[in-house]
Amino acid sequence: MSALSTPVKLPPLESGDRLTRHEFERRYQAMPHLKQAELIEGVVYVASPVRANFHAQPHASIVGWLLVYSAATPGVYLADNATVRLDADNEPQPDALLRIEPEVGGNSRISTDDYIEGAPELIAEIAASSASYDLGDKLNAYRRNGVQEYIIWQSYENKLDWFCLREGRYVALEADGEGIVRSEVFPGLWLSVAALRGGNMAEVLAVLQRGLQTPEHRAFVESLSRETNSNLD
Repeated sequence: MSALSTPVKLPPLESGDRLTRHEFERRYQAMPHLKQAELIEGVVYVASPVRANFHAQPHASIVGWLLVYSAATPGVYLADNATVRLDADNEPQPDALLRIEPEVGGNSRISTDDYIEGAPELIAEIAASSASYDLGDKLNAYRRNGVQEYIIWQSYENKLDWFCLREGRYVALEADGEGIVRSEVFPGLWLSVAALRGGNMAEVLAVLQRGLQTPEHRAFVESLSRETNSNLD
């Protein structure tokens, strides 16, 4: 085989590489063994092996909580570890996200090649510590692209923050007197932060069920249903 016909071997993705989104995707697709890599502000981050207590278990708890909400809320789409094309320099792979379908007013869509494009309404990440890029460049990328709510659980410190986008800035949502944080984008999405941090998922889901029984959640479901029906007419 001549040198001219030798296939080009793509370099592997390495943390710290500065790539365009197109080149990032090209290299990622050439590495099927690689489970998670992200492009944040033009810089590649390749995930380390996942620890059980400091990532896998908190991740499962967040997904379980969001799954119950999405099951009770038609028109809301839950994804776990899905690649999101935010903009030319950012292609994260969030631990979990909730999005509203575009047919009922959501800001993101599923592309023809099966990726999420645009900003999901809510993203949740498990971060090792406050030093993580999840609280730096990634937070800024989510804010700039209009992700309405951002939950970040710092597993080493066992600290959870829930930010809401207001006038282009992330503002921390505060818990009420019962220690419950309520989503402003997804009515009825309630979280007992202390129960989640303490591993008491029975209490987490009991508090969520209270949120799902509220008039606000019923009104939200009805509004999504009206939008769906109007688009079918």
